[in-house]
Amino acid sequence: MSKVLTLTKETWDKEVMQAELPVLVDFWAPWCGPCQAMIPVLDDLADEFEGSIILAKLNVDDPAHRALAIDYQIQSIPSLKLFKGGKVIKDYLGYKNADDFSDELQAALKSF
Repeated sequence: MSKVLTLTKETWDKEVMQAELPVLVDFWAPWCGPCQAMIPVLDDLADEFEGSIILAKLNVDDPAHRALAIDYQIQSIPSLKLFKGGKVIKDYLGYKNADDFSDELQAALKSF
């Protein structure tokens, strides 16, 4: 079972905007090959960063979530954004392997 939280427009405020921990949101779609390749990477990172970052995903192909995708200017996927205190503090675009992404997230955590 994945430790990556599945977001909806109804859970967005509570799980992202009001979260105490930083939240890495993967804006993705089921038909996107690179998005599918990110699934095991995010599962690995969820284990590695458990307790320090919440990993979550939002399906931008769902009509109910399109407004959020527009609000955060998602123009290509996978697009990942790291939120802290309800604000985007770092953007990541495209597929990343687990080792490189882990290093980037560790550096981002050290910056705040």
